[in-house]
Amino acid sequence: MATVLDDIRSGGGTPTLPELLRRRGQRQPDDTAYVFLYNGEDPRESLTYRELADAVDVRARWFAARGMSGQSAVLIYPSGLEFVRTLLGCMASKVTAAPVQTPRHLKDVERIRRIARDAGATTVLTETSARLELEDRFGNLEDLLGLTVLDTDGPAAARDDVPGSVLRGPAPGSDDVALLQYTSGSTGDPKGVVVTHANFLANVTETDALWPCAPEGTVVNWLPLFHDMGMLFGVVMPLWAGIPSYLMAPAAFIRRPARWLEAIARFRGTHSAAPSFAYEMCARVAAEGKAGGVGDLSSWRVAANGAEPVRWRAIRDFTEAFVPHGFRPEAMCPGYGLAENTLKVTGSDQDREPTAVWLSATALREGRAEIVDARTPGAVPVTSSGRTVPGTEVRIVDPGTSRGCPPDVIGEIWVNGPCVAAEYRGRPEASAETFRARLRDADGRPEDGRTYLRTGDLGFLHDGELHVAGRFKDLIIHQGRNYYPQDVELSAEKSVDGLHPNCAVAFAVERDEKEHLVLVVEADGRTVRAHGTESLRARVVRAVHDHHHLTVDTVLVVRRGAIPKTSSGKVQRRACRALYEGGDLTDLAAPSPGR
Repeated sequence: MATVLDDIRSGGGTPTLPELLRRRGQRQPDDTAYVFLYNGEDPRESLTYRELADAVDVRARWFAARGMSGQSAVLIYPSGLEFVRTLLGCMASKVTAAPVQTPRHLKDVERIRRIARDAGATTVLTETSARLELEDRFGNLEDLLGLTVLDTDGPAAARDDVPGSVLRGPAPGSDDVALLQYTSGSTGDPKGVVVTHANFLANVTETDALWPCAPEGTVVNWLPLFHDMGMLFGVVMPLWAGIPSYLMAPAAFIRRPARWLEAIARFRGTHSAAPSFAYEMCARVAAEGKAGGVGDLSSWRVAANGAEPVRWRAIRDFTEAFVPHGFRPEAMCPGYGLAENTLKVTGSDQDREPTAVWLSATALREGRAEIVDARTPGAVPVTSSGRTVPGTEVRIVDPGTSRGCPPDVIGEIWVNGPCVAAEYRGRPEASAETFRARLRDADGRPEDGRTYLRTGDLGFLHDGELHVAGRFKDLIIHQGRNYYPQDVELSAEKSVDGLHPNCAVAFAVERDEKEHLVLVVEADGRTVRAHGTESLRARVVRAVHDHHHLTVDTVLVVRRGAIPKTSSGKVQRRACRALYEGGDLTDLAAPSPGR
């Protein structure tokens, strides 16, 4: 029997996600679409494709009846199935959704206000329990945000008496806006990436080409659904492939990382994705002897690893820890992506073990990719993030001249292809600079008519595969040499037993007309008591000097949770630097002499 994807591939067109859901609701109505694991373990709530299609239709007609079609709305939801219903309901009724993180502090509420203003939104969509909790914490949401707040799980939204004709204007097309994806890494005003239905379908098609989802596949996802990686892997890809998706809240993973692996084993997960630090956390759990009940991981075919430079040691530690549990080394699939490309840019081949090249540390500091033997003193491993698929092109470019770089030079990663988003909403100058860059020849003239996405990330190509070195704006330049902060941070993390993965941030600040290197390190009470803050500082300084020949001027030891991070757990270096320069980070003891 022909499947939905067979129809599409045989000339059935490139549908929107709502149209894809409609087809699945007809073809496989009783198949499980999404399951939410309460506390990361209890599969208390699920949706079949028919149930989801019906719920989406009800919400879409309700939005249309309220005159919201063609408007923007901010979505504030905890992890759960109501987010999935509402997101697809917005898409079906041409409401441009701008999903955001549930606020934890008043500063998060202010960020939502800025996003709403940028998106041109007058409405916030949420669910009743979330609204009541937020109002208990912050006060009346409508007063705080200056927006109309609607509960999509309330009685009005659940009514099925809105005439179907209310909605039936033109259905969304492939070039219509499906989503505004707000970037999370900047300390400035958030920018909304305009993602079309065509972008979504192109990206998930490319992902499926790299990491095929067979009919018997299953997704397990703990990443936040409002963010690009969690949305693509947790919501969009399963809908595309017609396979069940088991979802859990990020907090369930952070509190006990083994829950993620237990869910993969229990529900025979084949596809799951996470940033590098999550694999490090799981390896630490195993090293502490707390992974005995994880179960059999042999079903896991694609362990996508991305969203930040992938640490080679994290790959090796995780693989060694979980091969005894049935994990196959070739299931680890490093990749590279960003919201401005919808998500995925490159990915490693499925069923092939990850690879890395070792670079001369001296050449790396000079911006060159000089490959050396792994046994060379000071050699630095850089993990391959794999290849593109036909239709998407990656170039390495000198960001100052816009000329292509020689093969052994590290430059900015530029991307051309169908997954590149349309623009930043309402920001023509930033959009032109980021989304419509042109390669130049030696005379400074455009090479051809193609335009590229400037990613702001640094890397190089080797044997056709992309290797990511770091963020251009985070680069530490000391005495004319380049240092990548993630390398410095890793040395700090490994310097003291008891420090957690992803617990350090390195950046440079100007003081007395000189550049000073600062390291902010999170430590829990047990680690501080075991080593003392001064000993901890000394070990961090010594490790960074030994590995990188860099002198750390200031080490600030802060409590766990003080370093700002994105919703998926990545450190926010510029936000951390802003807190440091504003005096808003509290040292656990007297500051070191450089402070």
